[in-house]
Amino acid sequence: MANTYIDSNQIPRTTIAGAGEVAEILNNQLAGARNVVATVHWLNRGDRLNAGAPNFHHLVYLMDGEATINLNGADHQVAKGAGVYLGPSETASISHAGPGPLKLFHLTVPKL
Repeated sequence: MANTYIDSNQIPRTTIAGAGEVAEILNNQLAGARNVVATVHWLNRGDRLNAGAPNFHHLVYLMDGEATINLNGADHQVAKGAGVYLGPSETASISHAGPGPLKLFHLTVPKL
């Protein structure tokens, strides 16, 4: 398979009320990834990403900005470079917490 360059700032985005903007950058159609989906999220003040779903593993990585990640009822203040792994029965809420925009990479992989 050939290498594919993805400029995440130039890909088409979809707006989701209360959850910012999102764009799929990896899936079956784009790269032949049959069960894996990767998205980029852009959150502004008041936006929140709720991650986690039964039977899926999740990885959320902060590409830019500052956030509050709520895990098991506890808030964690994080910044660019931080990430969280969620197992198939775990959930997290990531909300915008800084002065500038928040950019997140979210990888979802099914439990085998």
